[in-house]
Amino acid sequence: MKFTKLTTAVAAAVAATLALTACGSDDTASPEVASTSFADGTTMAKLQSAGKITIGTKYDQPLFGLAGPDGTPEGFDVEIGKIIAAKLGIDAGKIEWTETVSQNREPFIENGNVDIVIATYTINDKRKEVIDFAGPYYIAGQSFLVAKGNPAGITSPETVGDNKVCTVTGSTSEANIKETVPADQVITVDKYSDCLEPIRTGEAQALTTDNVILAGLVDQTGDEFEVVDSTFTEEPYGIGLKKGDDDFRTFINDTLEQSFEDGSWAKAWEATAGKVLPTPDPPTVDRY
Repeated sequence: MKFTKLTTAVAAAVAATLALTACGSDDTASPEVASTSFADGTTMAKLQSAGKITIGTKYDQPLFGLAGPDGTPEGFDVEIGKIIAAKLGIDAGKIEWTETVSQNREPFIENGNVDIVIATYTINDKRKEVIDFAGPYYIAGQSFLVAKGNPAGITSPETVGDNKVCTVTGSTSEANIKETVPADQVITVDKYSDCLEPIRTGEAQALTTDNVILAGLVDQTGDEFEVVDSTFTEEPYGIGLKKGDDDFRTFINDTLEQSFEDGSWAKAWEATAGKVLPTPDPPTVDRY
């Protein structure tokens, strides 16, 4: 199958960066704080000695990183951050969360505004020219949102048939779906949420984009819609960190792999994105 990179981010427009210390979501328990010691001079030792870590995440991505009622971010990315902090000996309450958007993730890492970024952050070669990635910790992909019960039976581009699909004008999602579905069956709008009404009225039978965005829309709209259990593109989400910090990258990769094995990764998923999406198998960490 051909895999095509797709846009992952929900559109974000922010003028300022917010930083705060958070205690975490009420739906999840903080991971047990480890008592590991680290070699002098490593990033791990410095963070442990400081007793805090600054993590960049999104504040507008439902189920992955979304500011809660008190401004504290909640979601799967946030829970992954807590797991990493705990392995450094840092309590979740000592994490300093900094809002990041797609445009400032690399600069924040390069300039030291944050120690790591966990923000639906796709690993790709262009970004690896200026930063490093640990992970992936999740593989996203383009999918379909449909009416509850999936009356049209759409599970892939090949099963669209004569039905109509809605997506955003000029998006990679539009280009991807038009590789298989005729252009006259694709309805385009300005925002993904604008596709919901056409599905309600029967003008369209599905919305297509990143399954994470779709899951967030489902989470916000009650019991009207569902996300089909398949994807047709592949997008690995990684944890961004300063380029050349190989020891820190190895530590984060080790921590991720341990979370896959001990169940803490699955627990974090089920308490957040798993409210809408089924629990996937953990991905294979790429130790490039």
